[in-house]
Amino acid sequence: MQRIVYLERDALVADVRRPDFAHTWTEYAKTAPGEVVERLAGASIAIINKCPLPAAAVDLLPELKMVAVAATGTNIVDLDACRARGIVVSNIRGYAEQTVPEHVFALLLALSRNLIAWRASLQAGRWQQSEQFCLFDHPIRDLHGATLGLIGAGSLGGGVARLAEAFGMRVLRAERKGASVVRPGYTAFATVLREADAISLHCPLNDETRHLLAVDELQAMKSSALLINTGRGGLVDEAALIRALREGWIAGAGFDVLTAEPPPADHPMLAPELLALPNFLLTPHVAWASRPAMQALADQLIDNIEAFVAGIPRNRVV
Repeated sequence: MQRIVYLERDALVADVRRPDFAHTWTEYAKTAPGEVVERLAGASIAIINKCPLPAAAVDLLPELKMVAVAATGTNIVDLDACRARGIVVSNIRGYAEQTVPEHVFALLLALSRNLIAWRASLQAGRWQQSEQFCLFDHPIRDLHGATLGLIGAGSLGGGVARLAEAFGMRVLRAERKGASVVRPGYTAFATVLREADAISLHCPLNDETRHLLAVDELQAMKSSALLINTGRGGLVDEAALIRALREGWIAGAGFDVLTAEPPPADHPMLAPELLALPNFLLTPHVAWASRPAMQALADQLIDNIEAFVAGIPRNRVV
């Protein structure tokens, strides 16, 4: 009999079916870090989303056999501790191949066509006072013919590439930062920074990618370029980004992620003067969260658990 404990049920708006094997099921709407060990005591399978599972917790859970991460990113789990114990860690893959790229292009289009600034002009009565049929208050740029740099070549980056090509954009896939050899089909990281009219981030957050874009990289981008981040907040040095927007190093940014989620009220990326900028759009980590995508995630989550119990683990990270 498997004992399954779901620590963060409220992190998913979907129908989560029960696995097709003998089990007990306990779920909690949310779980604080200090509650993890107590709630997982005796569990053979843990379902987690963003709740950290450090090595100290793993050591206190002798019956744990599987960690089913209800997300793609696994940086919340101490993978080395799980590997040492023989605990299987599985994640979710491919469920957001449509919804995240659509969100990327929602941000790109809104920024390229200056939608926020145009709305402000209307609210200020500018069109109503115009002596002709339209206004020319704000520049509008087409995506067609522009160059999109992709940092991260997984399924989400691939989905963005397909949409970019449909818009008539030139797509450059960035080689790893600092790589001595550029693989076929890729472009040197520095070249992408220099040539891209927009850059979209789709790589995991780890020691190699933390602050992948900081002062030097942002200053290397075109002053007319846009930066889109639907990956992880820590990929970009947020202090450097704020300077880049205020000092005009880049033309704008659209972010769906922050280094702290949920952010504290005084998070610098939530400063009223920053959020009021027409060239900065911030959404609350919802690029992945269309209802169809969340249901696909929920179905894959249980598929992963059933495969593990059947002895054929899938989507295995460890």
